[in-house]
Amino acid sequence: MKSWIKVISVVVLIGFIAGSFAFYFLYNKPHPDFEKAKADYTLAASALYKDYLSNKAGSGVKYNGKVIELTGMLPKVEISDTLVTCVFVFNQGMFGDEGVRCTMLPKFREEAKKIAPGSAVKLKGYCTGFNDTDVILEKCSIVK
Repeated sequence: MKSWIKVISVVVLIGFIAGSFAFYFLYNKPHPDFEKAKADYTLAASALYKDYLSNKAGSGVKYNGKVIELTGMLPKVEISDTLVTCVFVFNQGMFGDEGVRCTMLPKFREEAKKIAPGSAVKLKGYCTGFNDTDVILEKCSIVK
């Protein structure tokens, strides 16, 4: 009976050590650098918005989880505490502006605040999907 206790104790100890290593390596996994990432797609912001409006499911498969570089005229920059969002507006909906919303990386927040309404810009970010009113890009940077 004592040999079974020793075997079970060894198996539990090995499992704990393996789990600890897995947690450590997953927790310390480096995050992708979206600023330097190569864009999977380069297109006009209006084209991206129209793609999602006409075919939400197909566009989701195509663009979600990809780095996208957008160009277009930027009519609006929203500022909320430390969050800065560049908004390409293409429609007025029940709850306000609808279009493409690009949440900026901290490094580009001050530069984005200085963009004049109606300026031509090129932004790059990680597409997280469409919420029935806006296409959402996160971790965006200004491409020069």
